[in-house]
Amino acid sequence: MPQNTKVEVRRSPRRQRTVSAYRDGDKTVVLVPASFSRAEEKRWVESMLERLEAREERRRPDDESLQSRALDLADRYLEGLTRPASVRWVDNQQTRWGSCTPENGSIRLSRRLSGMPPWVVDYVLVHELVHLIIPHHGQEFWDLVHRYPKAERARGYLEGVSAAPRLEDGSSAEVAEEDDVDDDGGDVSSGLDRSDRA
Repeated sequence: MPQNTKVEVRRSPRRQRTVSAYRDGDKTVVLVPASFSRAEEKRWVESMLERLEAREERRRPDDESLQSRALDLADRYLEGLTRPASVRWVDNQQTRWGSCTPENGSIRLSRRLSGMPPWVVDYVLVHELVHLIIPHHGQEFWDLVHRYPKAERARGYLEGVSAAPRLEDGSSAEVAEEDDVDDDGGDVSSGLDRSDRA
C-alpha cells in the first residue's frame, strides 16, 4: 500500500461478493462485504489500492503528450506567441498547480493535476504559457489567459479543490494574495497556488 494513503473502508451487508474502490479527494474508499474478516479486508484493501494505482498510471499522461498539448494550446489560443521549450509533470509541487521559468521556456505542472478534467489541465497550461510572455498578473496577462474559453470555470474548479481541505477541517476558507515570483529567483509563480487565487 502506498504510504500516506488515507483509506476509508465501508462495510455493506448488501454487498455479498464484490469489492470496489474509488478515489474521493485525497482518500481512497474501499467497499467490502460486511461478512469479510479483518484479514480478508486487509488483503482486499491492498489489492484494490494496487489496482487503482496501476489504472491511474496507465491513464496518466506522459511528458511528451503534455508538451504536445501545450504546443496545440499555444497555437490555438495564443496565436503561437510562445513556444515552450519543455513541459513536464513534477511531483515536488504540493502548493502550486504549475510554474514556469521564462528564461528557458520551461513549464512544470503538479502531478496532482493528472487526475483532473482535461479542461482544467488545459487552463493551467494556458496560464503558464502566458507567463512565458508576461511574468506578472496584470490586465494584459488575464486578457490573454481568458482567450481560453473555460478559464473562469477552471479557476473556480481549482479554487474549490484548494478550499475543500480547509473547509473540512474548519479552517478559514479565505483566499490569500498571490506572489508573482518564487523566492529562488527566476521561476514565475503560476498564481495557481493551491492556497491562493488561480
